[in-house]
Parts: sequence; structure tokens; C-alpha cells
Amino acid sequence: MINDKCQTMDIFISTGEVSGDLQGGMLVEALLHQASGKELEIVALGGDRMKQAGATLLANTTSIGSVGLLEALPFVFPTLQIQNQTKQYLQNNPPDVLVLIDYAGPNIPIGSYVKKHLPQVPIVYYIAPQDWAVPMLGNAPKLAKFVDKLLAIFAEEAKYYHKQGIDATWVGHPLLDRMQNTLTREQSRQLLGITPEETIITLFPASRKQEIQQMLPIMGAAAQLIQTKIPQVKFLIPVSLDIYRDAISAAVKQYNLSATILEGQALEAIAASDLAISKSGTVNLEIALLNIPQVVLYRVHPVTAWLARKLLKINIPLMSPPNLIVNRQIVPELQQESATPDNVAQSAWELLFNSNKRQQILDDYQEMKSLLGDMGVSNRAAREILKIAGKQGDSVPK
Repeated sequence: MINDKCQTMDIFISTGEVSGDLQGGMLVEALLHQASGKELEIVALGGDRMKQAGATLLANTTSIGSVGLLEALPFVFPTLQIQNQTKQYLQNNPPDVLVLIDYAGPNIPIGSYVKKHLPQVPIVYYIAPQDWAVPMLGNAPKLAKFVDKLLAIFAEEAKYYHKQGIDATWVGHPLLDRMQNTLTREQSRQLLGITPEETIITLFPASRKQEIQQMLPIMGAAAQLIQTKIPQVKFLIPVSLDIYRDAISAAVKQYNLSATILEGQALEAIAASDLAISKSGTVNLEIALLNIPQVVLYRVHPVTAWLARKLLKINIPLMSPPNLIVNRQIVPELQQESATPDNVAQSAWELLFNSNKRQQILDDYQEMKSLLGDMGVSNRAAREILKIAGKQGDSVPK
């Protein structure tokens, strides 16, 4: 808790997966920048980006995320271990504010625990579950029981959660901040040793272990088909986590791709490309904000898909963020049975050589960008969090 003498503010942040670590890292930087002379002690569940930004990691959660029922089974025990460790830490070290970022499956139990056992600790949810786009997810009633403040990244998200009885404020999307100093196409190509006339396709097969199994073979086979039609094409493959490098290297060899595997240069790879082929996720927004046409695909295990459709009655017509934001398909999105190498290759071919389709995507990107808010998102979120933490500190007996 805040100490009068040293004015230390304790903040605990919980997130997971690669995208949560990215957004958490940006938030940590903003919190430290906005602290106005206060000493901050930030402890987190996250990854290397948050650690590099200045947080102390209680546990690394970047590689234990999943989508789907069967896919989650291997991560149940490690997730429960981390949750128990987190609950014990919070019990012994109550923070001035708990910040939950995305990662709904593990974060909702943590938030519920803190509300019950540490009711004096305010809880902020930043980048909330996507119930505003897919209400059947059913997370909103759970959040309403423990969230004191929700920082929404979309205007419609703020409206939706406000109707659910949650105090919600729209701050905008943090990726707007990330794109401020991105290199141009020419600069990125020069940095990566790519000539102006080369045809470049950037591939994003995986940020989760399950995607190595479900997505990489499809993307590799699709790239091979494209390479057969366009022998001079070159592929760039940024690696989201080093543990996936061997599998990606093996796929490049298996499909005989003319590809360069990169680490830590995802934005440069996107900016340098003529087209991106990506799994669904936060990276789709990065691609859109850099004005690169893209093909999005996603598959889960067939049994997971069957259970979701038949038993849980879950229907997700749109999955990728650019399409969700405008509530229609503006980039090709191939889900489950439609996500075949032939379909991916055909969609990619059309976006490479049909100038009308490319231009339509670029026009639609502008509409999408208009719905993301203004830059300075991470700073706005940080100020809200610090304000809430400060009020909590003021309530502590002096």
C-alpha cells in the first residue's frame, strides 16, 4: 500500500500471451512516465516486454494461453499453479490497485478472488473480454461483480459494458501509440536488405502453442502454392516466442519456402511487405494500421469446433479485430473448414493482383482507424489507474 514516507505506490498487473505482454509493456512504461514523482512498485504476470519496461515478474504467462476447450487442457495445471501463487502473493502484499489486461480465463478468477478476500483493493479491467462483439461469451455478468473501473479500447465496448452496470471509460486502442514511430516501407526494406522490386509476403502463423499445430501446416502449404505461382516471392516470418523457432524452421524446410525467419522485427516485416497472411489476433490490427492488405485464417481442433457449435451453440461470424471493429468483413477471414491452403492461396493471389480489392481494403482500413480513438492511449489508461490507486492510498489510515 502507499507509504507516506517514500510515497511508493504498489500496482499488480495480470495478463498473459504475447499480445497481453505487448500491451502490458506499453502500460508499464506509461505508468512510470505518468507517476509524477511517486515511486511505483509494479509486480506482474506477463512476459519479457513487461519486464523490460520495468515490472517485476511474479510468473511468465506468455506461453500458456490457448483458444478452445481441448486446447486449454495442457495449460490447466500450470495456470492453476500460477493462480494459486498469485492469490497467495496478493494476500500477503495487497496492492493499491489490481489491473487485469485481456486474458479473461485466468483473470476473472483472480479478480473474483480479490473482490472477495481483499475488498479494499480496487480492480481495473483494461482490454476487457470481447462480449461487446460476441455477447454469447457471457463474461459481462462476471465482470460486473468485481470490476470497479473498465478501461475500454473501443467506443462500442464502453457503451456495452456501461449498460451492464460497469463504470466504463473509453481510452482508445493502445496500438495507436505503438505505431507512432514505425519505419516506412522503404526504410523497413532497407533495414531488412530487401530491394524495392521484390514481392514480399509476411506470415504470422502462431503466438500460441496450439497454433503451431493447427495453423502452421495450413500456412506453410498455402505459401508453397503461392511460391509455385510466383517463383520470385519471398516470405518473412517473425517469431513471436523463441520456443516456436524450431517448428517454424522445420516448416520452412518441409515446404521448401524462400523465407527469412525474424525475431523482434515484426513491425518492420509488416511495413516491408506487399501482403500479410496471419492467424487471427492483435497482429491483424498492426497489419491494418500499417496499411498492408491481409488474409486472416483460424482453426481450432475439430472436436473443439464441434463442441462449440453443437453443444455450446457458439457462433462467431467474425473473429479478426479489423472485421469486428466495423462489424463486417473488410479483410478475407477463413475460419475452420474454410481455412484450407487452396483458399488461403487464392485469397492471397487476389489481394496481390486485383488492384480494386487491394484499394477497397485500404479504404476500409481508414474507416476502421477512425473508430480507434486518438493517440496517447497508454498515457490515458495510466492516468486513470494512478488516480484510482491514489484514492485507495488516501483511504489508508495515516
